[in-house]
Amino acid sequence: MPNIIFIASDHAGFELKNKLIPHLQKQGFKVVDKGPFTYVETDDYPDFASLVAQEVLKNTKEHRGIMVCGSGQGEGMVANRFKGIRAAVYYGGSSDVVKASRDHNDSNVLAVGTRFAKEKELIDAVDVWLQTPFSNEERHIRRIRKIDQLP
Repeated sequence: MPNIIFIASDHAGFELKNKLIPHLQKQGFKVVDKGPFTYVETDDYPDFASLVAQEVLKNTKEHRGIMVCGSGQGEGMVANRFKGIRAAVYYGGSSDVVKASRDHNDSNVLAVGTRFAKEKELIDAVDVWLQTPFSNEERHIRRIRKIDQLP
């Protein structure tokens, strides 16, 4: 389990981000909000997604990041530009996909899309993602090392 969760959103995820923070704190997580701190319809998700990725990189064993946005796609793309970040995207459907992203890929950032799933479904997926440990199986470690060796 992570020691610190860094969380951010864009305008589309602002409301859910502000609901997730106390939800995660009640579970005992230390949550650090990286913004935005006010609703601004014209904000740019790269500004906030990059802050989360940078914080997670400071200690990938103890830090995780969550980004809440419209689709999750842009934020996931931004995060995955940072070497050492393995961002998964969830926008509805089976939470097995977020479980696999932890179990097989040791994902350290989760981007969720509010425009494609109900609030409860997204919160449940975040919980599954946080509760799922990395398997540490050799085949998964080998594959992650190959990812880390890419330019």
